[in-house]
Amino acid sequence: MKINDYEIKPFANLLGANLRDANLKGADLQGANLVGANLQDANLVGANLKYANLEGAFLKGANLVGAFLKGANLRDANLQGADLEGAKLEGANLRDANLQGANLKDANFKGAFLKDANLRDANLKGANLWYVNLEGANVKGTILDEKQEPQEDTSLSQKVKELEDENKKLKDILKALKALLDT
Repeated sequence: MKINDYEIKPFANLLGANLRDANLKGADLQGANLVGANLQDANLVGANLKYANLEGAFLKGANLVGAFLKGANLRDANLQGADLEGAKLEGANLRDANLQGANLKDANFKGAFLKDANLRDANLKGANLWYVNLEGANVKGTILDEKQEPQEDTSLSQKVKELEDENKKLKDILKALKALLDT
């Protein structure tokens, strides 16, 4: 498939490509090089971007509902206001990414790297944040699960603290197991 004279296929080299407003619904771009690509307002619903390199890509307002982004590199990507509801972002690199106001409802971030990312005012209802690195991330105004009681601390930073505590416990258990194996 060709769009704007760019070949849309797995492992395609789309470095700096202008795909603004492109309809890439269900496109297979697994492993594609999209470094610095302009995908503003693009339709990427259900697209396969597994292990794609989207470093520095401009995805402002893009529709990534249900997109498969496992292991994708989204470092420094602009995803401001993007719709990533239900997106699969396991192990993705989102360091320094701008996700301000993004819809991340029910997204799977398991093991993702969100260090120094901007998640201000993002919707994270139902998102899987297991083993996510949120060090230095801006989480002001993030929206979390409705089920939480208002009197409880519903901030993402509290969730981060809970995950860090759990991580520490697991490390202590691992250390104890190693000590047992050494004896």
